[in-house]
Amino acid sequence: MHRASLPVRIIALIGAIALFIIAGSGAFAVADDYLSREILPVGATVAGIDIAGLTLEQARALIEAEVASPLAEPVTVTHGDKTFTLDAGSMITVDVEGMVAAAFQPKADAALLNRVADRALGRPTGGDAEVALALDDAKIAAWLDEVAASVDTTPQDATMTVEAEQMILVPSRVGETVDRERTTAALEEALTNGVKTVELAVDYTEPTVAEENLGPAILVDISERKLYLYDKGALVKEYGVAVGAPGFSTPRGNFTIVLKRYMPTWSNPGSAWAAGMPATIPPGPNNPLGTRALNLDAPGIRIHGTSKDSSIGTAASHGCMRMHRWDIEDLYDRVEVGTPVFIVR
Repeated sequence: MHRASLPVRIIALIGAIALFIIAGSGAFAVADDYLSREILPVGATVAGIDIAGLTLEQARALIEAEVASPLAEPVTVTHGDKTFTLDAGSMITVDVEGMVAAAFQPKADAALLNRVADRALGRPTGGDAEVALALDDAKIAAWLDEVAASVDTTPQDATMTVEAEQMILVPSRVGETVDRERTTAALEEALTNGVKTVELAVDYTEPTVAEENLGPAILVDISERKLYLYDKGALVKEYGVAVGAPGFSTPRGNFTIVLKRYMPTWSNPGSAWAAGMPATIPPGPNNPLGTRALNLDAPGIRIHGTSKDSSIGTAASHGCMRMHRWDIEDLYDRVEVGTPVFIVR
């Protein structure tokens, strides 16, 4: 039997050893790749958070704690002294699984030899995943409806009215309307970027009549025999008046001046108390209406002058309110058609 020479045997041995090493290294590399199949590669990040070296499960837990949970914390929405709380967790869905998968994907897509080489050389092969979430537009809109219900107000003009027999000023109010488009955009940005304080976007509507533009108003207090003139919400003057005699009560209520009469002619109303009087009395010293008259929207009721100054401060008229000549002429110049007249007590 022929035996190979020593050099040949040595070369064969070296070759066998080399093949063994290569095979062993390959087997080791394959085994290592298998064992690291769920390990995030170098360079893997989610929203800037390094998750390299973590298992997929560990990475998901980390991103849940560092990204999803903070995004789900409530958002405070403010408007003046009002504060509203938006439950962010119910408005968004954060795709933790998808973000971690995106960071892992470059490794999963690489060929085996490339994966082995990258791992051996420590080359970064992980992906840089951005925040992935979905907003529930319907829930955001419904929440905004509730907020708007407590914020939206119509503008209110300043006005004068009577409460408990007293004249009071009802102040003007600026109208407010939630700007849904701008507020929705601000909320979506906050929910996406983790901002936790948002200012409500509101449009404002000025009232037509502010306090400084408020016109005159009259309060007549029957029991006091007084007429009070207000302007711009403040009392500016008071006058003595005569009011209705027993059986001819001055009506109580809210009225309006509908006609201003300068040097009026008195016309007989056809009532029993005027049976012996002429059909008309022209302007002059004997005219029961005096020099000025302000007709109200109550039939036959006026604020007017008188030819009987001594009656002022008493209950002597047939329902009207009499004033001294100088007082009615002063009042006449201060009021206008449309001036409200409140008669109380």
